[in-house]
Amino acid sequence: MNGTVSSSGPEAHVYTDGASTGSRGPGGYGAVIFWNGKTEEISGGEQDTTNLRMEITAACVALETIDEDHAVTVYSDASYLVNCMRRGWYKKWRENGWLNHRKGPVANRDLWERLLQATQRHRDVQWRKVKGHSRSVGAHKSGNDRADELAVSAKKVVAETSDYQ
Repeated sequence: MNGTVSSSGPEAHVYTDGASTGSRGPGGYGAVIFWNGKTEEISGGEQDTTNLRMEITAACVALETIDEDHAVTVYSDASYLVNCMRRGWYKKWRENGWLNHRKGPVANRDLWERLLQATQRHRDVQWRKVKGHSRSVGAHKSGNDRADELAVSAKKVVAETSDYQ
């Protein structure tokens, strides 16, 4: 590819975020999707989860929501998620029978597999790291901030119905 972006199909831009209470507890995810000339917001949560699970879930749900065959750019403040997808860590995990470099099982394998399936629905998926919870104004601040608000709100709803209050 010559570095130019092809405009030969529909495009979508997604901001995702996850939130959880402590290392494990109630959590929420949020996604803001710009596609088909509209903005769509999605959120949800789980009682017993981690922040990373919510970060990955947000990306899964967003990619599953967008109609197939889009060129999608996913913006996330989760370095682990972005690095895994951009650097192809998942390829080594699959080759090694879903074992990590310490020969232990890859955490969140179910969600990584779901995410890989969701990316296959689209013509292209690009991953971009954005600065999260930044006080400075940036090109992606409003999308990232809104995804964070959705995730935190979903987490609060889940926490209100759990024993973690």
